[in-house]
Amino acid sequence: MYPNPAFRLDDLPSLHRQLEAQALALLVSQSASGPLVSHLPLWLDPDEGPYGTLYGHLARSNPQAAAMVEDGRVLAVFQGPQAYVSPALYPSKAEHGRVVPTWNYQAVHARGTVEVFDDPERLLPLLERLTDQHEGGRSVPWRVADAPTDYLQGMLRAIRGLRLPIDRLHGIAKLSQNRNAADREGVRRGLAASIDPSAQALAGLMTALS
Repeated sequence: MYPNPAFRLDDLPSLHRQLEAQALALLVSQSASGPLVSHLPLWLDPDEGPYGTLYGHLARSNPQAAAMVEDGRVLAVFQGPQAYVSPALYPSKAEHGRVVPTWNYQAVHARGTVEVFDDPERLLPLLERLTDQHEGGRSVPWRVADAPTDYLQGMLRAIRGLRLPIDRLHGIAKLSQNRNAADREGVRRGLAASIDPSAQALAGLMTALS
């Protein structure tokens, strides 16, 4: 991640909030044949280790799981809201025209050495935590225990668990901080007026930043 000082996020509680809000991560690892990538929901334990620890699981048939046993260094990318920024949103365009398009976005990168595990005694609590996290907002949450025992045992045999203690955590919130106040406000208003929920979310982040 390019560490532009104007956009960097270093506050650990804020970084953790983004990991929890953007639960579907892009997990990148290396193999002898090149990079491997999976899209995985990950659960954060913020109190385990100096930067927290991420948990998730892969299908046993996914070759990335075996590759991570050989080389456990991984990168988990959590992509937040993002939107195109047109030069037309800058008041300075009318003044001098020296403006170009860009993209505003928010993202967090977590790195560490992953542990792959198979034992059901560890997999079952992991599934329960992930499920409870995402079912919590439903009026009648589904529970792992709702599934038939024999079916659940079969599912457990089909997955491998991941434990990722984070040793490097970096965040970026590119919210037009490098523009003057008038241009920033023009971008904020333009994104807020968009029908794209991601653009509206960025406008909300810009409002909170001001």
